[in-house]
Amino acid sequence: MTSLATESLVFVYPDGTRALDGVSLQIGGGEAVGIIGQNGSGKSTLIRHFNGLLRATEGRVLLDGQNVNERHVAELARIVAVTFQNPDRQIFAGRIGSEVAFGPRNLGVRGTDLEQRVEEALKAVDLGPRGAANPYDLGFSQRKLLALASVIAMETPVVILDEPTTGQDARGLERVRSIVRRLVGAGRTVVVTSHDMRFVAETMERVVVLRDGQVILDGPPEEVFAADRWPLLGTTHVEAPWAAQEGARLGLGSTPTEASLFTALQAWGGQV
Repeated sequence: MTSLATESLVFVYPDGTRALDGVSLQIGGGEAVGIIGQNGSGKSTLIRHFNGLLRATEGRVLLDGQNVNERHVAELARIVAVTFQNPDRQIFAGRIGSEVAFGPRNLGVRGTDLEQRVEEALKAVDLGPRGAANPYDLGFSQRKLLALASVIAMETPVVILDEPTTGQDARGLERVRSIVRRLVGAGRTVVVTSHDMRFVAETMERVVVLRDGQVILDGPPEEVFAADRWPLLGTTHVEAPWAAQEGARLGLGSTPTEASLFTALQAWGGQV
C-alpha cells in the first residue's frame, strides 16, 4: 500500500495566487480521505501535486517517502491515477472501450488481461454494453463515470477523484460510493475532493478541511462534523450533513451519517 505526504507545501500560481500555504498531511496506505472546503480553498491544487501535474513552490510532496519532484510524470502515472472535475478534460478516444483501455495499455497491459480490465471497469460503472459507443454519446454524469472506469482499469495503488459525485443521481452516487469502498477494500489509497458532505461523511474514514490553502480541520467524520466544529466549518462555507444537524438538534451527539443517527435514535428510544 502506498502512502502520501506533504511537508509545509506551498504553491503559488504565476499570477501570484498563493493557492497552498504550508499544507502538511500524512495519508497512510489504504486510507480513504475526503478533502473539503469552498471553491478556491486549494483542494484541486493539492491533489494535482500527488501525480506531478503541479510541482511545489516550497515544501515537499512524498510518495512512500520519496520526493515526487525526483520522479517523472510518466512514472508517477503508474502509481497515482486522477479523475478531473470535468471529464471532458481527459476523455479523447472515439470509443468508450478504447478510452478505458488507454491507461492500462500505456502501463504495458496487453491481451486478455487488458480486455478483462476494460470489461470489469465498464461493468462497475454500468457502461458494460456500451463499449463500442462514442463517449460523447453519453451525458455528463455518465462521462464522469467513464473517467472513473478509466482509473479503475489502471489498478494504480493510489486513486485521486476530484468531485466524482457531480451530476450523479441517487443511483450514481451509490455506484461511486461502492467503487470507493471496493478500492479501499483492495488496499488502495483513495483521496476524494467533494462538495457533497453526505457522501464524504458516509464514504470516507477521514476528512480534511481546507481554507485559503491551509488545513483547518483533520479527523474522522464524527469529529469534523460535530456541532462544536460548525463555526469553523462555516468559515469555509461548509455545512455539516443533514444527519449531523438532526442529531445535534435532538441532543444525540455527533451523528455524521444516517446510520449513526439511526443507531443513536434507537439507543435514545430505549432510554425513554
